[in-house]
Amino acid sequence: MRLENRVAIVTGGSRGIGKAVCLALAREGCDVVVAAKTDVPSDKLPGTIHETAREVEALGRRALALKVNVREEAEIARMVEETHRAFGRVDILINNAGAIGWSEVADTPASRFDLMMDVNARAAFLCSSAVLPHMTAAKWGHIVMMSPPLRFGRLAGKTAYLLSKMGMTFVAKGIAQECAESGVAANSLWPVTMIESQATIHFQFGEPAQWRKAEIIADATVEICCTDPRALCGQELYDEDFLRQRGVTDFSGYRVVPTSEPEPLCRAMVE
Repeated sequence: MRLENRVAIVTGGSRGIGKAVCLALAREGCDVVVAAKTDVPSDKLPGTIHETAREVEALGRRALALKVNVREEAEIARMVEETHRAFGRVDILINNAGAIGWSEVADTPASRFDLMMDVNARAAFLCSSAVLPHMTAAKWGHIVMMSPPLRFGRLAGKTAYLLSKMGMTFVAKGIAQECAESGVAANSLWPVTMIESQATIHFQFGEPAQWRKAEIIADATVEICCTDPRALCGQELYDEDFLRQRGVTDFSGYRVVPTSEPEPLCRAMVE
């Protein structure tokens, strides 16, 4: 219960990585705000904010389900206001909501480019800006961006996507410099391998044998948030590498296919 009495906002918390993060934080004693657009069940996509909130509560923690479109500044402001009204504090922000689209520059329409920039870089900036006054006043906070290191590897076919995702990392680095003396940390976290999610399934990014479960990202996120913010700030982290630093040596339990060790495809994307 290393995060008992802490409060976290997780965007994109209705399914996939976001849901896994919500539950992992709750297991460590954190109360969780599940923020996402899906509030009613759908035949096309599993999970809702209310389902995740019920699972958080089943773990003995308080939960607040909020329908939020992170493309809308007013909804972000409302998210933070309602969190503070319900819990009296905001300690952790996980910028997990994301949009994806892999295509060459000439084949990327402006609408897709704008969607990725809005949901990834812009939303991470606005959500962080909205929570920072609460965190700096409390002199404690963690902001985690689900985004890659600022390295430029295989951009071809992913230029717009990586621009929007690396923009999140850029924001984290800026916050780390601005708030270094305030007890507020901002870091980025990126998987070494592909992660099983609705995106990898829908867009057919490899096969299950090449995926790890979302729990590896969730466990790494918890380890970040359980660290003194002054001791871990402004870092560009990989899930596996960071967990190894924390003593994890066996990653076989994260495999989607138990007999197959996934290749480091996400690391290769940016290195």
